[in-house]
Amino acid sequence: MATTTATSTECSRIAEQLRRAFAGEAWHGSSLRELLADVNNTQANSRPLAAAHSIWELTLHIGTWVGHAHASMRGVPMPQFVENMPPEQNWPEIKDPGPGAWRQTVDNTLRSGEQLAAAIQNFGDERLVATVPGRDYAFYNLFHGIVQHSIYHGGQIAIIKKALGTPE
Repeated sequence: MATTTATSTECSRIAEQLRRAFAGEAWHGSSLRELLADVNNTQANSRPLAAAHSIWELTLHIGTWVGHAHASMRGVPMPQFVENMPPEQNWPEIKDPGPGAWRQTVDNTLRSGEQLAAAIQNFGDERLVATVPGRDYAFYNLFHGIVQHSIYHGGQIAIIKKALGTPE
């Protein structure tokens, strides 16, 4: 992973933070890739904390919002705020609890994170002040928010792994 230098653009720096959250060398701890590497479909779908989402649900949720952010860069309005959106648009259902579907979920989420990071890196600093379609804030806030959102839910995955008795 490249180290940020003084000549990096802001978009490059944000993209690097997203890559660290998803793929490694993150200051906060384990990346999503590291957290999900040894999780099987049974663990991913279990609920050791009854009131919490499963690892699988969290992984789908992260990927969903990464996808929304990426689509907004192409002019697609962000979905309604959580209070007004259908629950499945925020927390997609797990239709197939099998091992292949779990690996596909992980691969899709990690791939979407890298695709968004690449898009952010090439976005252009001058566009960071533009308003996100469907929102009243700038892309700068959206991109940092996606990094923070991914790290937040990564922390929840780490806690669920502890509750399952698996190493984080």
